[in-house]
Amino acid sequence: MVFERIRTIISTQLNIPEAHMEIDTSFVSELNADSLDIFQIVMALEEEFEIEIPEEYISKIDTIRDAVTYIKIHLGIIEE
Repeated sequence: MVFERIRTIISTQLNIPEAHMEIDTSFVSELNADSLDIFQIVMALEEEFEIEIPEEYISKIDTIRDAVTYIKIHLGIIEE
């Protein structure tokens, strides 16, 4: 469920069909997201999941899996 919600957000922000995204898809190398795209995605994720993603962690989010894991940890779905 978290993956699907994130994929929808990324699809909207980058105007890329959801079918082109898998869990290990890289934001930069595969989706060609630049720093502004990443910032907008992070803002949308924070709003959607009502969390805050610290700046120091943003640079560690390389793939959709990284974003899913971070969000699941902060929602209490999985342990760190």
